[in-house]
Amino acid sequence: MLKLPGTVRVFLATEPCDMRRQFDGLAALVRSGMDRDPRSGDLYVFRNKRGDILKALFVDPHGYNMLAKRLDRGAFRVMLGQTQQQQGAVEVSAAELAQLLTQLKLECGRPHVDA
Repeated sequence: MLKLPGTVRVFLATEPCDMRRQFDGLAALVRSGMDRDPRSGDLYVFRNKRGDILKALFVDPHGYNMLAKRLDRGAFRVMLGQTQQQQGAVEVSAAELAQLLTQLKLECGRPHVDA
């Protein structure tokens, strides 16, 4: 499991991303789509259109890092409110990110667990 320092903020892109993008392409999306600095020390999470792949980009003192997770079946489901969908990114907590990675479902702002 991913352990994040308490100072790290997590931003989830609201629009699907082309997963062929690598470090520079994702950093460009952070700058243009999220209007943020990819070197800020925050974690930026992207998903593809089908929802079966997540990529996370972050920078440490030595350079860019990227994490990826691809599901064998199923999809990551993110429920965004109407106003959240119009933003380039929404901030989620580390607990919400962990929930998305393990339970594959996140209702932004309110954790949701399938029974």
